[in-house]
Amino acid sequence: MNESDLYRRVMQGVDVDTTANAFWAAHPPSSVRQSISLSLQQSRACVARTPCLSSSIASSQHRPIVLASDHLLLWTTPSGTDWQAALEQKYPDSSLFRLFQTERMPAAEALLSQFMAAFTGTTSAKTLNNWLAGLQFWHIINGAQWQGAQLLHHTHHGFSKMVPSSSRRTKCPPITIDALCILFDNLDLTLPFDAAVCAVALIAFWCCCRLGELVIPSINIFDPSKHVSRSVTPISSFEVLDKHNSQAAVFHIPWTKTTMEQGTDISLTSREHRTCPLRALERHLLINSDIPEGAPLFAYLTDSGWSPMMRPAFLARCNEIWMSQGFPNMPGHTFHIRGAMELLLQGVHPDVVSTQGRWSSDAFLEYWCHIDTILPLFITSSANTQRLADIDLVMDSFAQRHHLSRTAPSS
Repeated sequence: MNESDLYRRVMQGVDVDTTANAFWAAHPPSSVRQSISLSLQQSRACVARTPCLSSSIASSQHRPIVLASDHLLLWTTPSGTDWQAALEQKYPDSSLFRLFQTERMPAAEALLSQFMAAFTGTTSAKTLNNWLAGLQFWHIINGAQWQGAQLLHHTHHGFSKMVPSSSRRTKCPPITIDALCILFDNLDLTLPFDAAVCAVALIAFWCCCRLGELVIPSINIFDPSKHVSRSVTPISSFEVLDKHNSQAAVFHIPWTKTTMEQGTDISLTSREHRTCPLRALERHLLINSDIPEGAPLFAYLTDSGWSPMMRPAFLARCNEIWMSQGFPNMPGHTFHIRGAMELLLQGVHPDVVSTQGRWSSDAFLEYWCHIDTILPLFITSSANTQRLADIDLVMDSFAQRHHLSRTAPSS
């Protein structure tokens, strides 16, 4: 029995519309929102921002000052005779209030399509998708039917064909080994801040880390449940049984984008190169040793005590050096992407790269930048008989693991 048959059997004799209406009659949207919001406890204290003094946003009982993440749950859609009377008084000669009163929720499909068409040729498809997703979720939590159907689908299809080129971001330039070496050579590794910057940069690159896994966004947003702290020290290295007698070390981070609160282990392997991430971490911990255990792992000493390594300060120092040497301004996520590319170019198996970068799939292949440069390097580095034989073995193993058939070439 497939899922559709099972669903039909379970729902046989059930009047969905009547059941839904009964539920919303007994549980008004406001009470549902309140129940959900109370169940979403924050892991740390958060304070909602008050509007700027220059802001012209009028206060409203329907839009209380709450965290942005709580807007959908705690904001409400105005309704009732008082709201209609206010609209009639404000717009006596306009049909605007009638539109709000009759069309706002559930929004008619024609209105949704007109809303979409109004931004044709000026807005990206991703932005529009986010808007529609928000509108649909707003309907769901308020118990209103979502009217999107064929008309909305076709309007969206036409919208996607007219997305302006200016709304598409250019691919970020990759951080190359040359850029990494220039950064290393221009940092003063006797200074606590530069030693910490060096450690973050090399670990982010060679361990394919997202910067958010190593540094914090701002000085007041350190959360031990999400950011790695000094509590993971001391970090002991161990010998790897290979021909280079390499050293390796592991430390745990409490949160990642894919595993969430389960966290993961970051594996560092020494390299016979000045950009070795393990030596950089050891140097940082030696120079910045007099720091409390509860501080962020990459905190550094200052004249007044110590400071956490923050993302803006880290990127500013890196780009200060790179731009002085003729490189473009580099965004933070290029460490994660380019580290994966470098490992692939050095012949590391894609499965290992995916594990090192903590990707749950082969999505990392979509991040490749400057593919016109990378492909020739990858091809030339593989152009020998032994390498081709190794690749054939890897492909055979992959085909067997995924139950694929490989046809032998004709001689």
